Order: sequence, then structure tokens, then C-alpha cells
Amino acid sequence: MIRHYRTVRVAVASIALAGLAACANMAEVPPGSPLSQVQAQFGNPNFECPLADGGRRVIWTQQPMGQYAWGANVSPDGRIDRVLPLLTDAHFKVLETGDWGPDRVRCEFGPPARIDQAGLGEKREVVWSYRYRENSVWNSLMYVYMSRDGSKVTHFHPGPDPMYDDDKFNWW
Repeated sequence: MIRHYRTVRVAVASIALAGLAACANMAEVPPGSPLSQVQAQFGNPNFECPLADGGRRVIWTQQPMGQYAWGANVSPDGRIDRVLPLLTDAHFKVLETGDWGPDRVRCEFGPPARIDQAGLGEKREVVWSYRYRENSVWNSLMYVYMSRDGSKVTHFHPGPDPMYDDDKFNWW
């Protein structure tokens, strides 16, 4: 029985490493590549939104269960600017400047893993949670808090992802 679990662990680790290798390759797509070429290699984006210049923002996301997402802006002629990893500590810092409403957050990071509410009474806020690897290591959620009516970001912070809590999910 123990041998079976070790075999399963090795298989899961191999799949995870293959997934990480694909992550690295997506970020290496040269700027100016045609979107059709990127789609042929990595598949269709699973989220997109229009941009003011007539182009569009495309996002390949693993939410709600995965921890990675990549995004690119596509010009009206169908070429991408560059593919960037979106669910990183460094990229979440863009939320510190300017006004961020739900449409802008969704267009920047893709759809969240979860949308909940937290707090009581006047302090109640809408909370969007994005699964990601904090500092590229820790299984975490980035909690993005929005005003009570859900119209603008008030603050954000990382926290542990309970999905990986061994006490809750004792799989091995």
C-alpha cells in the first residue's frame, strides 16, 4: 500500500513539473508574435476583454483551481505585446496605484477563483480570491477586497490557501 502511494506521488510530481515547464515557455513567447501562432502552441485564451485602442486583452488562466495565469495585450492587427505571468507578488502590486473596479481587476488578472464577502455591518466587503504561489513557493490566495458595493478595490493581501491545509485534506 505504501509503495502505491509513492508511485502516485511520483506521478503527481512529474505532472506538476511538466506543467511548470509549460509555464516557463509561455513567458518566452517573443513580443510581436501573432496571436494565432501563440494559440496554436498554447491553446485559446479562456478569458478576454476589449481595450480602448481597439485591441483586446487575452488571458490564459488556471483559476479556479490552478495557481497560474498569463496575459497579453493584442493589437488590432492581431499581434501580442508580450506574455506576462499575472498571478505573482510583483504583478499584484499594480493594485497599489490608481482606481481599480471589478472590470479592471478582471481584465488585468482574469476571473478570480472565488468571490465571497467578509466583515460585518458597515465593514462588510466583497473579497475576490486568486490562487497563486506566493514568492513562487507558498500555496496562497491573494485576497482583493472591494468596497461594500463591490465597485472599487480598497486593499489586498496574501494568505495561506486552505485547499492545501493538510488537516482539511489529508490525501496521503
